[in-house]
Amino acid sequence: MQKFFAWIAVVIGAVYFIVPLIGTLEFSLRMRRDAYSFDAYASVFSDSQFLYAFGYSMLMALLTIIFGMLIVVPTAYWVRLRLPQIRPIVEFITLMPLVIPAIVIVFGYLRLYNSSSILPLTGFEQTTNFLLVCSYIVLSLPYMYRSVDTAMRTIDVGTLTEAAESLGAKWTTIMFRCIFPNVMSGVLSGAFITLAIVMGEFTMASLLNRPAFGPYMQLVGANQAYQSSALAIIALAVTWLSMGLLQLASRFSKLAPIKA
Repeated sequence: MQKFFAWIAVVIGAVYFIVPLIGTLEFSLRMRRDAYSFDAYASVFSDSQFLYAFGYSMLMALLTIIFGMLIVVPTAYWVRLRLPQIRPIVEFITLMPLVIPAIVIVFGYLRLYNSSSILPLTGFEQTTNFLLVCSYIVLSLPYMYRSVDTAMRTIDVGTLTEAAESLGAKWTTIMFRCIFPNVMSGVLSGAFITLAIVMGEFTMASLLNRPAFGPYMQLVGANQAYQSSALAIIALAVTWLSMGLLQLASRFSKLAPIKA
């Protein structure tokens, strides 16, 4: 009886999530009267603004992943190796973006870094892009840190460090040739989640007036019904692709030997 109710719950949940997606997909194919077609998708892909917004968000995601990785991996390594007593503090800090709304964070940035402040980051295009990358790093911090920290638990950080130091390795060599290869599964997990977050984020990009994919989707949705449905399916496909790559990376990481 318990299995029966469990399956009922699974079916209800699947219907709740899948039926709206099927409806959105079906609507996106009805741009041509009385026939199914990919006209909406062709219209989206032929729009230069779509290509620019998508490419911009992909670039922001790449920069967020790189800089987030360079911040999180050394931090997790140092906390685990040298400063385990501050681990609860670091975990608390990395969880804060989950409880502080993105709109609160971005309004804080606008208040601190507006064009009339001491550090006018929002007064120039490149510095605003830098501020947006910092915003995305903050949003992805809970996922990136926990992915890396979980991967780091599977290796003996102390032994690897001592072995590398006994061979005369410097700190940078230890980090990039010993630690990074062994936590790459966690880095990839955090990277794919970060990609999904950046591609769908709207609040920060909109308030910072950046031409990202999220604001572009909102703009199209306000004016073009069929194209907005097509964009929703495209965004969903990017998210599912990220999740699929995450599962693939996790599976291969279990088969990979630990590098010393």
